[in-house]
Amino acid sequence: MIAFVFPGQGAQYVGMGVELAARYAPARRAFDEASESVGFDLLELCRTGPEDRLRETENTQPAILTCSWAAALALAEHGVRPDLAAGLSLGEYTALVAAGALAFADAVALVRQRGKFMQDAVEGRQTAMVAVLGLSAERVDEICQQTPGVVEAANFNAPGQVVIGGEVGAVEDASARLQAAGARRVTRLAVSAPFHTSLMKPAAARLAVAFGRVTVAPARIPVVANVTARPMREPQEIRIALLDQVASPVRWEQSVQALRALGASVFVEVGPGTALAGLIRRTVPGAAVVSVQDQDTLDAALRTLRPAAASPEQGHAGSRR
Repeated sequence: MIAFVFPGQGAQYVGMGVELAARYAPARRAFDEASESVGFDLLELCRTGPEDRLRETENTQPAILTCSWAAALALAEHGVRPDLAAGLSLGEYTALVAAGALAFADAVALVRQRGKFMQDAVEGRQTAMVAVLGLSAERVDEICQQTPGVVEAANFNAPGQVVIGGEVGAVEDASARLQAAGARRVTRLAVSAPFHTSLMKPAAARLAVAFGRVTVAPARIPVVANVTARPMREPQEIRIALLDQVASPVRWEQSVQALRALGASVFVEVGPGTALAGLIRRTVPGAAVVSVQDQDTLDAALRTLRPAAASPEQGHAGSRR
């Protein structure tokens, strides 16, 4: 079985998605549709940047979603579609588009608003996120809970890799405690807000209103949720998962393990970057993992994927209009 996994914020780079949009008509149509939704030429932003504008959260999120969906459409042109799906944070929206639960245009509009709401939630506050390597998730969580102020585990990415976030003072205090406890590395991340912490609750409340205007359909394939690391298919559980996700930790390590338990034999990172491939290999040693973000990586991936795509278990996910 083939599992598609979709990247989140941080995977962006100038030039992403451009080649696939030039080569595949469905990918180009996705960029056109997304541009109409956001009100500016999204393909041109991806093509030329500038990087600082591409890094703005309300631009980054629709751009990554569109590039990832374009890569999924290019794979579909070669007969490769997922049996299972998941996405890291923002990538969960792309996974739900691939599963037919969200219309692509609706997902683009939602993530643009999501990005703005998340940024607005901490306007004027000093916040930070830090990657912690070399300690167990349990130990990181324990130290965060012992630290005064707002500092919380935000992403459980892979064994020995956890991201924390919150108020700057509390994050710095926790970082010192984590280093004293034996963390191999504690690295400040270049992000604009403490995503997936309780500081994002105002963003979740505003996103709930936006969701009220969107239709969610039953997913045609299982999508493993960030918050629960369990498969979801029904509209109501999808809505709850996406809203809870904003201010709750992403359980990516457990989500990858869940995909494997559901029968994933090949993991395909679909969209910009290769970070998820590395996390998957750390979580499931020996797993077959490929990344698809341009024509060269697509050609290389097809050599692995075509035999798997021929399996009678192969799903038939696609965009819903």
